[in-house]
Amino acid sequence: MSILDKFSLHGQRALVTGASQGIGLACAQALAEAGAHVILTSRDTTLLQKVAADFAARGHSAEWHALDVTDSAATLALAERLGPLDVVVANAGIARSGEAAESVADEVVQDVMNTNFYGVLYTARAFGAQMLTAGKGSIVAIGSISGDISNRPQNQSYYNASKAAVHHLVRSMGAEWAGRGVRVNAVAPGYIETQMTKYAMVDDPVMAAKWMELTPMARAGQPDEIASIVVFLASQAASYMTGSVVTADGGYTCW
Repeated sequence: MSILDKFSLHGQRALVTGASQGIGLACAQALAEAGAHVILTSRDTTLLQKVAADFAARGHSAEWHALDVTDSAATLALAERLGPLDVVVANAGIARSGEAAESVADEVVQDVMNTNFYGVLYTARAFGAQMLTAGKGSIVAIGSISGDISNRPQNQSYYNASKAAVHHLVRSMGAEWAGRGVRVNAVAPGYIETQMTKYAMVDDPVMAAKWMELTPMARAGQPDEIASIVVFLASQAASYMTGSVVTADGGYTCW
């Protein structure tokens, strides 16, 4: 197999959660360009339909399904409907910050953990079970540099904890499933220009300036820069990688 062939996903079926915008959408587009049939999922069915129409117009093979990853039963039901997949990208997540650890409301913590951690767990468990039966598959989760550092300057202990849980889940599942043909890896992005970071990138220029000051590359990343790493981890080019968390942050965590 040539090196270019190793990056190809031709003939494979790849599901992406939170695929209606941001990093998830970029991942879906990159997977489609690599040759995969892409299964788009999100809670926002209006956006999903628009994305699916755009994929069709570009000649990409895709379908869409509504999915709330915090609903374990619904995730399992979709997995059973779709059957074994080759690639799953557990991207769906939410950002919450600004509240101090001593006063953050229970419902905020629960909301963050339900989506960012349990959503990844439910997704990996439901679709991974069928991969294990088939003896092959690749799962890629979207973590965050906030899972490895106490990010700054904003208060977000609960968000950091949710992403740290994702990273350790990936490392643990990667080790547990390594001998059964299923690889589990993650990407830990730094500050990426998406709707999720708009609250600071646009609405809080002081915060945005601080982030860029702390980033050696002095710029925010773009969703497609994360998507290219996801395609690599999903493909046979990363066949000896499992339980890995790949950092892509413009050097933010190098200081």
